[in-house]
Amino acid sequence: MSERRIGIIMHGVTGRMGMNQHLIRSILEIRRQGGVALKDGTRLMPDPILVGRNAAKLEELARKHGVGRWTTDLGKALLSKDEIFFDAASTQLRPQLLTQAIRAGKHVYCEKPVATSLQEAISLYKAAKKARIKHGVVQDKLWLPGMLKLAKLRDEGFFGKILSVRGEFGYWVFEGDRQPAQRPSWNYRKQDGGGIILDMLCHWRYVLDNLFGEVEAVSCLGATHIPYRWDENGKKYKATADDAAYATFRLKGGAIAHFNSSWTVRVRRDDLLTLQVDGTKGSAVAGLRRCLVQSYSQTPKPVWNPDIPQPINFFDGWDEVPDANYDNAFKVQWEMFLRHVAGEGKYHWGLLEGAKGVQLAELGLKSWRQKKWLDVPRLKA
Repeated sequence: MSERRIGIIMHGVTGRMGMNQHLIRSILEIRRQGGVALKDGTRLMPDPILVGRNAAKLEELARKHGVGRWTTDLGKALLSKDEIFFDAASTQLRPQLLTQAIRAGKHVYCEKPVATSLQEAISLYKAAKKARIKHGVVQDKLWLPGMLKLAKLRDEGFFGKILSVRGEFGYWVFEGDRQPAQRPSWNYRKQDGGGIILDMLCHWRYVLDNLFGEVEAVSCLGATHIPYRWDENGKKYKATADDAAYATFRLKGGAIAHFNSSWTVRVRRDDLLTLQVDGTKGSAVAGLRRCLVQSYSQTPKPVWNPDIPQPINFFDGWDEVPDANYDNAFKVQWEMFLRHVAGEGKYHWGLLEGAKGVQLAELGLKSWRQKKWLDVPRLKA
């Protein structure tokens, strides 16, 4: 069995998401398992180099996890023979960084959103296409156990005709004065690329498009419920970006989806994200991992009577979809992209798909300003 090295320039992995999900639980885990198996029996072995501005953080991260290479010189890293550039840093810097990498001939893989505007996102896609490099955008929720179970139910015809999708996402992000905030302060400054509409509507676009039907129209109301927060240095600042979004989507095929997304909500549901899918033959409620179903024959027949205690326990009559051998969602997508770069198979979730997410977020913000429904034009390659 032969081993083939593939170098990955990893930028922005000193942050929470980049470090935990991409470096530790994806790339380093792939290395621990002996690489990615290719069809000819070769093992594709990722060889990361950590890149960022803070030398002390990079050195400590590399030492702690046994990564042999790190640098603060991105330009020098892009001149290397490493094939892939990955970015998980702030959204505003991403177009510039990806453009640099594309010009250097690197294949690119990045977190979402790929940009803060559709124009920038489309420009990135065109540049990648012109340079004939391979590209991918993180769309991790598609490989979460809960979403995979929903996809299986859909493919088996469990729902019948899908009528609606209801999504609840969010949790209370502390303001930073009495309790440290668990999200970075730039998330709440519009001028720094923050806002939950830009962040989460990119997610809902690929979830809806891939699981339930292409998004054809959107109506969105945003809000900044918490007007002031405290940054990483304990300094009070004005929150200029939306921290909650209430969005309704019309899908191809007639289904209606509604997602509440909020960093100002206290959780009393099964998970930080729950989706309820209702169809003519049955319904399902899925979180990140679990999924419960109720068929037409199991559906209770309630009668409205506010004068007596409710005789039906609505949590009964639901069956849990069994688990399969699910892997980490970020790792699964990394393995697919690495195989794609190695020449094995097509890869659907590239910069054009990333641009669709930015398009929906941009239209969501526009819908909020104009207080109206907006159609979502199709983006074509």
